[in-house]
Amino acid sequence: MPHIQRQQVCSRGQSSSHLLPLVLALISLEVLPSQAAIEMPSNWEHKRPPQITIHPESVTVFSVEDLVMSCEASGIPLPSFSWTKDGKPFDPSTDTELKVTKNSGSFAFYTLSNTMDTLKPYQGKYVCYATNELGKAVSNEAILRTDVPPTQQKEKRVTVKSDEGSSIVLKCNPPQSSMEPIIHWMDRKLHHIQLSKRVVVGKDGNLYFAHLTMDDSREDYTCNVQYLATRTILAKEPITLKVNPSNSVLRSRRPHMMRPAEGESTYHALRGQTVELECIVQGLPTPEITWLKKEGELDESRTIKDMFDRRLRLSDISESDSGEYQCIAKNTQGTAIHTYHLKVEAAPYWKEIPESLIYAPGETVRLDCAAEGTPSPTISWTRNGEEISGTDSGHAVIAENASLILNRVNFGDTAIYQCRASNKHGKILTNTYVYVIELPPQIITEDRKLYSVTEGQSISLECETFGSPKPEVIWERGTSYLLADPRVNPLTNGVLQIFNVSHDEEGFYTCSVQNANLSITAELEVFNRTVILTPPKDLKVQPGTTAIFTCVGLYDTNLRIPQIQWRKNNQKLMESSSDEKYTFDGADFIITNVEPDDEGIYTCEIISSLDNAEASATLTLCDRPDPPGLLQISDSKHRAVSLSWTPGDNHKSTVLEYVIEFEDQGLKERGWEELKRVGGNQEHAVLSLWPYMSYRFRVIAINEVGKSDPSKPSEIHNTPAEVPDNNPEDVRSESIDPDTLLITWEKMDKRNFNGPDFKYKVQWRRAVGSGPKWHKSETTEPPVIVTDVGNFSAFEIKVQAINANGDGPEPDPVIGYSGEEAPLEAPMDAGVALINSTTIRVTWAAIDRETVRGHLLGYKIHLTRKGSRDHNRGRRSREAESTVEETGPNEEMKVISNLRPYSRYLLSVAVFNKKGEGPHSEPLPFNTEEGVPGPPTSLILDSPSETELTLHWTPPAHPNGILTGYLLQYQRITESDDSPLQKDEIDNPAVTHFTLKGLDRHSQYRFYLRGLTSAGKGEPIIMTGATTLDGAPPSDISLSVGENSVNVSWEAQKRYRNVGFYIHYLKKNGGSNWKTSEKVNSSQSFYQLRGLTPGSDYVLRFFYGNASFWETGIKTEGTEMTEVQASIATQGWFIGVVSALVLLLLILLILCFIKRSKGGKYSVKDKEDGPMDSEARPMKEETFGEYRSLESDLEEKQTASQPSLCEDNKMCSEDTLNFNGSSALTTELNLDESLASQISRQSEGQEGFHGMPENSPLNPTTIAPTTNGMPNSITILD
Repeated sequence: MPHIQRQQVCSRGQSSSHLLPLVLALISLEVLPSQAAIEMPSNWEHKRPPQITIHPESVTVFSVEDLVMSCEASGIPLPSFSWTKDGKPFDPSTDTELKVTKNSGSFAFYTLSNTMDTLKPYQGKYVCYATNELGKAVSNEAILRTDVPPTQQKEKRVTVKSDEGSSIVLKCNPPQSSMEPIIHWMDRKLHHIQLSKRVVVGKDGNLYFAHLTMDDSREDYTCNVQYLATRTILAKEPITLKVNPSNSVLRSRRPHMMRPAEGESTYHALRGQTVELECIVQGLPTPEITWLKKEGELDESRTIKDMFDRRLRLSDISESDSGEYQCIAKNTQGTAIHTYHLKVEAAPYWKEIPESLIYAPGETVRLDCAAEGTPSPTISWTRNGEEISGTDSGHAVIAENASLILNRVNFGDTAIYQCRASNKHGKILTNTYVYVIELPPQIITEDRKLYSVTEGQSISLECETFGSPKPEVIWERGTSYLLADPRVNPLTNGVLQIFNVSHDEEGFYTCSVQNANLSITAELEVFNRTVILTPPKDLKVQPGTTAIFTCVGLYDTNLRIPQIQWRKNNQKLMESSSDEKYTFDGADFIITNVEPDDEGIYTCEIISSLDNAEASATLTLCDRPDPPGLLQISDSKHRAVSLSWTPGDNHKSTVLEYVIEFEDQGLKERGWEELKRVGGNQEHAVLSLWPYMSYRFRVIAINEVGKSDPSKPSEIHNTPAEVPDNNPEDVRSESIDPDTLLITWEKMDKRNFNGPDFKYKVQWRRAVGSGPKWHKSETTEPPVIVTDVGNFSAFEIKVQAINANGDGPEPDPVIGYSGEEAPLEAPMDAGVALINSTTIRVTWAAIDRETVRGHLLGYKIHLTRKGSRDHNRGRRSREAESTVEETGPNEEMKVISNLRPYSRYLLSVAVFNKKGEGPHSEPLPFNTEEGVPGPPTSLILDSPSETELTLHWTPPAHPNGILTGYLLQYQRITESDDSPLQKDEIDNPAVTHFTLKGLDRHSQYRFYLRGLTSAGKGEPIIMTGATTLDGAPPSDISLSVGENSVNVSWEAQKRYRNVGFYIHYLKKNGGSNWKTSEKVNSSQSFYQLRGLTPGSDYVLRFFYGNASFWETGIKTEGTEMTEVQASIATQGWFIGVVSALVLLLLILLILCFIKRSKGGKYSVKDKEDGPMDSEARPMKEETFGEYRSLESDLEEKQTASQPSLCEDNKMCSEDTLNFNGSSALTTELNLDESLASQISRQSEGQEGFHGMPENSPLNPTTIAPTTNGMPNSITILD
């Protein structure tokens, strides 16, 4: 393969520079699969062929201002304009009556005359031509007509008279004009006349009455004619209508056509127009009108019924709309029909338009031009507006199919060719540009373009070229031959199509131009396609419930996250915010409160940036079925009956089955019971019945939603009595007492009695030695008890069902036994063999069955543990532990496990029957061997230093022998795997602790501790732990500042020992008096320092030992309290007010003391007899030192009487005077939230308590904080 040069976008090869403008001037030409075409840049200013952009339009001139004829065209150089009128050259610029306006790319002319008479010579057909050096473009034909505007005509006023019930037409007679008028019938107040099926306006403008009523009489029926083109409205003379009343009952009349007449008419129309067919009828009552199309249906999308169904409007008609349309008018008296024969023809319209292309010299050009119409149009060709004959220039040929063929084109064939199509309904024209030129090949598509696609899709790799002759391109991919793959299709326009793309097609592709050093590279990347793994499933839900559709998809993670779009019946759904109707929750789409409008097809579409996948499901509203109805009983037989019913509505869920229930009228307390089930497709069932019963039936339908309500019960059906069909089951002996035979059985269902006077006939006899004679007894209930029959004797017994109609079938006898006694003897030859320290084998000799005196149920082995074999340990012996093991009746050996090692046991064996155990065998002592011990009872770890751990334990609860010591194993725990086990053996069994040294301070260890006996190692107790590291004060300290406090927090270090530290704090501008918090533990992680003043600056220092490890400054929130200005305190009026208040206070205190010393005004007797007031009790000195005493005093105060001012006011108490002028703070204390908040606010700083004792309960710095691992805080009151 020759070397290929890669190019930049739109780069040139070896073309000459003077061709570049010419090349780019061709870019606007389209592309055909077999030819090259390039899009021209919109801002290119070099040569372009002329192109008509605005064609002149046909116009009807009603005034001189309406005569304007314009034409616009584009092209480089700008085209010149010329005109023809009626096929002859016409130059508007030479006409003195016309004014011409020429602008860049436009030409227009209009009249200078002021009268309409001068415009008639300008009527005709005009064509505009735009010409430059590349050719001549021709416009469509425009027709100019002149007309006189309609004027008001003088008319006489008309009066019309008619009888009530008759039909009438009020004429409008609008003026003749080329314009289509719009008719409005109005009254003198310009209100529209009320139209209806009875009163309509025809297309001719007349007002039609199907029949008259007295209300139709009026004097102002006015027809107003509106012309939109001239913007005029002409009002006709009002018409007076007088309706003569009828003296008799109005007679009904059959429909009759008023417009058009009955029968048939033909209507011609052109393709694309709108057709209105009209039927106006008279009759009494007012007829109804329907429209039909014979041999077809009306297209509802293009059909509108107007004027109360009196008009049928067909829009955008085509030839297929041709046919017969019937208007059928009906009332109670008959029918009237009119048939329209609609014939649709068509002006010419294009089916194929030739393309503007670039050609190389010597090529053959074929311009295909096809048009259709009715009748078929005639095709003709012109070149730059000049006619072309079939043999023009010897190489231009017009083929039979109207295509223009140019053989061996040369540069002179460059021109604009016009294809015209015409028939009797009109003409159409199209301009096609043919350019013959030689151009070097170019590649327009950008280089290194990236194409992205998902597997399974199709992709088109572009390689757009231009040149003349047309360049040929080759696509390659490495060394592979692309055409060998049937999924690869190279097109003639340079595009490479790849179908059903897979990951194998990913990579780089090269497009090169043959015989030129031009190429580009395209990269194709293939992603996994988006698929839906879990599509939504069809749902059937009940109204009012919630429906959930689930849609789970899989997409390529290299693409952005796809969007999930839900649609209902192809309409997009959005999440509801107001009523929460629709909710999108990940893969779930939730519809709440499902209603009938929610039914439909729901589609889940997962949309990625490259593809999409969708799946649909149906939501159907269903409900329980309605109950069946019309139950009927038929075909009554011996024990059967046929029941039929009518199904109810299944509510869109197929009935799966029917349940037939019955009610026994003799046993109504049992309610309705199920009798039979049949399939949902059946409507009857044959029912098997019991004799001697009174039945009522009902039916229940079941679908996927649930059960229907029961149907109404059927009529009562009775069955006759018969002898019993069967006997009771499970006949047996349940004898318990000796010398007694108890015969019992399962009671029969009453439905099996089959008749009246039902009883059980019970029979018995000895199984051996008593002969064939049966003893019998009749009863209605089990059991039957027979005495004096001996112990554990065998009997044949049978129970038979009987009623008034006879006996049931003969029963088969069964064997039963009389009551048992306890066994007489113990098993012999009991022996024990030791298997290991916890297992033994017990053997014995089989017992004589005669001594059992009952059914031998088996053997019981009694084991009693007497204690441990160790008698030298000085332990108190526990209570004996006893267990019992049972065996079957035929066993003579039993292996018993789970015994305690190193123990003393006693063993005995006994037999047992239903009555109980017999005597035990002689006790047999034995000892179990020594075993391994159980795990130690507990294990505790203690760390004296960072590299030492001390283990404390308690001995095993079950040593199972003599402890000889302990085995301690331990290993370091690592991330990858645990390290090897290390061990220490402890030979002294009395040791209960052990210290390990030299451990890694950064590691965790796992410890295994086992007890040892001579039998070996016991089960371990396992513990994981690590050493405790030396503690240090916290480092990362965070502060949260409030008004009266600051929260100090840090992260407590695990495995570190607790250390204590202090916080020293100093208020700036408040002296040099440092305050110190109580001891704070580093393990707490939180501490609250209270008692600060709002809006103040503080310095905090954190001390560990005698050294400060952190210092910071804070400012509390809020506003700082300021002292009263000294200037106010020195004012005379202020001193006087304060002195007066102090004097009043002293007088009040003196009165209180006098009152308290003298007492109230009551007699000595009352004082002695009356109860002591709680306020009169002497107060303890410590009352104000604890808030609990204060609380109890206050509780007493709330319930005690208050006879005097002194007792009502705490200011009389001596304790209230101990605060050096601060007694106002404790005038009255209420133990509620207001008190706590009041004390808290006043206790937050020293400014609030000048002179207060340090041990006062209101001083926050003296109350002990709460520690024990909880955040430190200062509690005032709970």
